[in-house]
Amino acid sequence: MRHLIQSGILATALMAGLTVQAQDNGRDLQQFRYPDQRGINQFEALGDNNVTFDGVKVRMGGAFAIQLQGLNHSTGSVLDTLTEIGTNFNLPTANLDMDVALADGMRMHLRTYLSARHHNEAWVKGGYLQIDKLDFIRKDFLKGVMDITTVKVGLMENNYGDYHFRRTDNARAIYNPFVGNLIMDGFTTEAGAEIYVTPGDFLIMFGVTNGKLNQRVTDPGATGPVILGKLGYDKQVNDDLRLRLTTSLYTTGKSAHNYLYSADRAGSRFYLVMDDTGNPTSNFRTGRYDPGFTNEITAVMINPFVQFKGLELLGTVELSSGKAEAEADTRNWTQLAADLLYRFGPTDNLYIGAKYNQAAGEEAFTGNDVTISRIEAGAGWYMTKNVLVKAEYVQQTYDGFDATNILYEGQFDGVMLEAVVSF
Repeated sequence: MRHLIQSGILATALMAGLTVQAQDNGRDLQQFRYPDQRGINQFEALGDNNVTFDGVKVRMGGAFAIQLQGLNHSTGSVLDTLTEIGTNFNLPTANLDMDVALADGMRMHLRTYLSARHHNEAWVKGGYLQIDKLDFIRKDFLKGVMDITTVKVGLMENNYGDYHFRRTDNARAIYNPFVGNLIMDGFTTEAGAEIYVTPGDFLIMFGVTNGKLNQRVTDPGATGPVILGKLGYDKQVNDDLRLRLTTSLYTTGKSAHNYLYSADRAGSRFYLVMDDTGNPTSNFRTGRYDPGFTNEITAVMINPFVQFKGLELLGTVELSSGKAEAEADTRNWTQLAADLLYRFGPTDNLYIGAKYNQAAGEEAFTGNDVTISRIEAGAGWYMTKNVLVKAEYVQQTYDGFDATNILYEGQFDGVMLEAVVSF
């Protein structure tokens, strides 16, 4: 009986949400990134998008993605115990999004992973409250300030770098022209606040978080705050040319366990590559690399973006340093990446592109200078603004690891196909 009641409550809540959305006539919300082809290269959802607030609106959306993986891998390690893999489908992933217009200039976002590589159960990724106006205090209160100011508060995806706006977030792969994210995947969700000031074509952001991926009140003082910052310039020079350049900072001097490069619990798209466990759930970050900066870290990411007609280039230069708790000295890592795309077709619904990504630095505890390099080359088709199919060839190599490490002279390569629905 209890399960029937719970199911009835859930069904009622879902129907209520769908009813409110139907009453909204499909209109979008204020300061909202479109969850479809229109959201490509939108970056921060700030400023006036000419949507008028006329009451509380609930927008239910989501995303679904599935891949056909055809990869091979090899190792030169003396521990030649790689998991045997073949061509087949990966686990489908799904997101559920709720966006709510609460007041004029006030919006809430919540994302739940319904299915992910690392979690069989539904779990909340995070959410935030975004405020662009203070009319809930008094009409036009501090209007001159709020015209160029936005405040975000929540347990949310922190705005470190620009690549996280393109990366795949579990099932949300509609913005990513490729299948993989960066090798060192700078992404985390922490409790905090970010303040944005956007005078003209410039972007200034300052943020602070509690530095914790897993929220708890035990071990007080073991983790210090994380300081976030971003400076940027973004200008549509003319109808054909757009230029954007940002520099971002993520730094903390003390952490019980920092997760900047290991926080994505949704998991990697390249299942069981360079793996010797045979368990896709426990070893869910295969194909990525975590330099192990668990105790302290300072990371800077520079992202130039150039768009000229259908041609676009997104670059990444990332310099990071840090150490694990057991290490005496800090280590340094450098990551470089470049996405080069050409979009064409009647609605720019077709694209071809290539991506190069390299991460190099000192391995934890061994002191080895190691390098990981990846190339991806592929094409995609937006069948509609909400449906994307893409195909790519990927090759990744590992260099500098000890012969007793499964990554020694390692390599994986092959073809990936992915289908995405996002709305």
